[in-house]
Amino acid sequence: MSKKNVVIGYLGSQLDGGLGAGRWEKWRPTISLVSQPDVVVHRLELFHAPQHLTLAALLRSDIATVSPETEVHLIPMPHEDPWDFGEVYATLYDWVRGYRFDPAHEQYWAHITTGTHVAQICMFLMVEARFIPGVLLQTSPPRKQRAGDAGSMTLIDLDLSRYDGIAQRFRAEQHDAVAFLKSGIATRNRRFNALIEEIERVAVHSRAPILLAGPTGAGKSFLARRMYELKQTRHQLEGAFVEVNCATLRGDGAASTLFGHKKGSFTGAMADRAGLLRTADGGLLFLDEIGELGLDEQAMLLKAIEEKRFLPVGADREVASDFQLIAGTNRDLRAEVAAGRFRDDLFARINLWTYSLPGLRDRPEDIEPNVDHLVQQVGRESGRAVRFNAEAKARYLGFAQSPRAPWSGNFRDLSASVTRLVTLAEGGRIGLPLVEAEIARLEWLWERETAGRGRAGIGVGHGAGEGEAAGEALLAALFDPPALEAMDLFDRLQLVAVLRVCAAASSLSDAGRQLFHASRQARSVLNDADRLRKYLLKFELSWDRIAAAR
Repeated sequence: MSKKNVVIGYLGSQLDGGLGAGRWEKWRPTISLVSQPDVVVHRLELFHAPQHLTLAALLRSDIATVSPETEVHLIPMPHEDPWDFGEVYATLYDWVRGYRFDPAHEQYWAHITTGTHVAQICMFLMVEARFIPGVLLQTSPPRKQRAGDAGSMTLIDLDLSRYDGIAQRFRAEQHDAVAFLKSGIATRNRRFNALIEEIERVAVHSRAPILLAGPTGAGKSFLARRMYELKQTRHQLEGAFVEVNCATLRGDGAASTLFGHKKGSFTGAMADRAGLLRTADGGLLFLDEIGELGLDEQAMLLKAIEEKRFLPVGADREVASDFQLIAGTNRDLRAEVAAGRFRDDLFARINLWTYSLPGLRDRPEDIEPNVDHLVQQVGRESGRAVRFNAEAKARYLGFAQSPRAPWSGNFRDLSASVTRLVTLAEGGRIGLPLVEAEIARLEWLWERETAGRGRAGIGVGHGAGEGEAAGEALLAALFDPPALEAMDLFDRLQLVAVLRVCAAASSLSDAGRQLFHASRQARSVLNDADRLRKYLLKFELSWDRIAAAR
């Protein structure tokens, strides 16, 4: 059974007007829509101003002549100012919310040819928001005015998913935005790629604070700036990008740097200072290492985020600044809150969107595309075209992706390493001797950390003994003597080796990646953390318990 056609629209006081017989000689949009061949309008909900009741009644009579099967409801819409958007929208919204729509048996067309431009916009918004569960209807006059020619009508569906071309454009735009955030680097790590895709959606659609967690050098500052530049391309921000490392703020100067001060407010305050929060007005403020802020500054920042107002040091009047905040931290702010070093209300305010950026060691498959990108970037900056030869690249990547490379500084270490290689490359070629020298340099830089970690399978002089001692000490801290005596020697030796790695690892994932490095190369799904978690459960151990014992 076909659905009934219901049209909702405004009376056109000019286009639908005319009281004499000559009205039949002109094109009238509301008469046009009920005169279309092969289209039946079963009901017309016709809005009109109270002063146009006579015209509305005449139009209803004319419709009965042209289309007797059309039922016309005249609905008075009193507007003091028909060009006041707020008033027109509110009146239309109230009518729509009280109307009994029946989509199972009726289909609805919102006629947008008549009415003021404000009324047409409001009708559009009602359909777009699905308050009117239908499509837009546009009627058009014939190219040449001829008696009896009803012109044409067009239905416009605002469901963009039905338009393949538009959907493809949106997908392409999102793909370009994600690539922009990654600087065009074709990263391969699934977790990281999924994280960047979500960050892109949040960056475009939200102005709420964003918290970027992760180890030093993981790219928090770089990503914050790319998010700012992305929002700029969408005309969402007009102000500046302001970055400050909170670890560099100390004492009384911290509040002055962030919030500004008045001249003479303290010794050395020789002039007024705006402060970085006011500098970021209309733009984006990136507070790196936000966990380093003192509690007083945290309280002032909370007020500035929530109210967009704050009090500079020594001032008696508040100032305003409307900025978006992105915060960065390499600390676990949950632990900082529990320890009383970070305000729980501030953490709750900046924790709406929290993303943990993985370190380079947790993304070994992304080392190669990042190396390729850095080689091209450093080469462009130095005005040289530089490339690896095949043997040298294989050697460098083999080392870079192995447990021997901790990448403690993450992308800062990698960028510095590639810069050295490109700078020293003779004839624009990075050869094996240069790579061997760079690997030796990196091993020297990381020697203390590598020895401290005591990684399984690597004998580093007395470092391995120190690692084994750490494993035994951790074992003794986790189990009482009777439990140790009841443990088979085989299990105990194996567990000590595992605990030795856990003692130096930064996370459960990090420990799992080291312990299962060889076998992970042959797997498409990486679950190192889960494998380690299940092994520890055999001894009723958890990562939290091990971390506490460390």
